[in-house]
Amino acid sequence: MQESEPSIAETLSEARERSLPEDLRQLAEDARALAEAEFAYQKSRAAFAGQETKRIATLGLLAAVLAFFALMALTFGLVLALTPPLTAWGATAVVVGGLFLLSALSGLLAAGRWRRMTVTLSDKGPE
Repeated sequence: MQESEPSIAETLSEARERSLPEDLRQLAEDARALAEAEFAYQKSRAAFAGQETKRIATLGLLAAVLAFFALMALTFGLVLALTPPLTAWGATAVVVGGLFLLSALSGLLAAGRWRRMTVTLSDKGPE
């Protein structure tokens, strides 16, 4: 046995000297300290999540804006590329018509998925 470890007799004598109220008071202090540490930890986690959420939202907005401008440049480029064979008005009509067609197709697909989701989430079966 090592010299630094307390012997069983010493441990028993210390236990006899303590009282139950002292042990309960120490337990309450330890529980309070643990709760405060846990609260501080969760508070710092929430602050970190809030800061990161702001940064993620900002970067997502920037990505959406840049994608929008890229699509506008593509649209303008299509009009310019189609102008020689179709004239300016014809190229504009073809590009706008194609965009409306893609928009209508996307809308129909979204509506179908919406209906499927509402049927899935409702208690009723398909009508």
